[in-house]
Amino acid sequence: MRIVNHWTSLETACKGASVAMGNFDGVHLGHQTVIDLARRDDAPLGIVTFEPHPREYFAPAAPPFRLMNAEARANRLARMGVGCLYQLPFGPELSGFSPQDFAQVVLHEGLGVSHVVVGADFCFGKGRTGTADHLAQYGRELGFDVTIAPLLRDRDAVYSSTAIRTALSDGRARDAARMLGHWHRIDGVVLHGEKRGRALGYPTANMSITGLHPPRFGVYAVQVDVLTGAHKGRYGGVASMGVRPMFGENQPNLESFLFDFTGDLYDAHLSVALVEHLRDEVKFDSLEGLIVQMDDDSAQARAILAALD
Repeated sequence: MRIVNHWTSLETACKGASVAMGNFDGVHLGHQTVIDLARRDDAPLGIVTFEPHPREYFAPAAPPFRLMNAEARANRLARMGVGCLYQLPFGPELSGFSPQDFAQVVLHEGLGVSHVVVGADFCFGKGRTGTADHLAQYGRELGFDVTIAPLLRDRDAVYSSTAIRTALSDGRARDAARMLGHWHRIDGVVLHGEKRGRALGYPTANMSITGLHPPRFGVYAVQVDVLTGAHKGRYGGVASMGVRPMFGENQPNLESFLFDFTGDLYDAHLSVALVEHLRDEVKFDSLEGLIVQMDDDSAQARAILAALD
């Protein structure tokens, strides 16, 4: 998959694409419907999205809300067969375009799209004044097709990133997965930590969750995809999400212990899927008590993951 970071100076291979456009936070089933409508035999499949997320740009002090960072979103879209990811820089220039100028300068002259698919609730342009119907009008004038996708409903509500955030905050990983159409994943590089896990017999791969909506803190059964390095592959595991109350630390992170694994994962890129919340964080009276609980957590996680096969 090619990743394009501006609407100017495009490679020829990324011109004339049929694109789905939106923020695609989580790439949930509603998003996947929009993307599927953009698939055409006579044009490459593209995604037009924005980085940072417009909400981050306009409200930088707001609590973290994203379900996916840019890396996780790109990984998910690549798995879906997307050929070109137009990850446009959202800032003063892009946010200042009128809806008509965005359609002409970015979509038509810059990206040269042949077809655009958006959800029925899509808004764009300065002040979010452009609607899906406006985009269809500009497409007719500029010579590209526009498809407006109806909103996909989950039981009694529309599939939404908000509903998925709520499920994750409650620790309902499987409910989140049902709406996403895949396990909720946290992607990123393995960081150097305090290396306490080694002394406990549970060496962990530590990853930051900065900028992401935090799922319920606690211990999870996980599937871990090692995406780079000498140990590429999929592993079962157990992970701790939170602030490590046993050690008095307050910066939330994700620490994953991979079953039946030996090796060095520092600086490797991992994708950690949350399968099931096992328990909340607990401050134990002793390291021995913590180890006993970690043994039990691992046994539970192995049983849960074995049942998935």
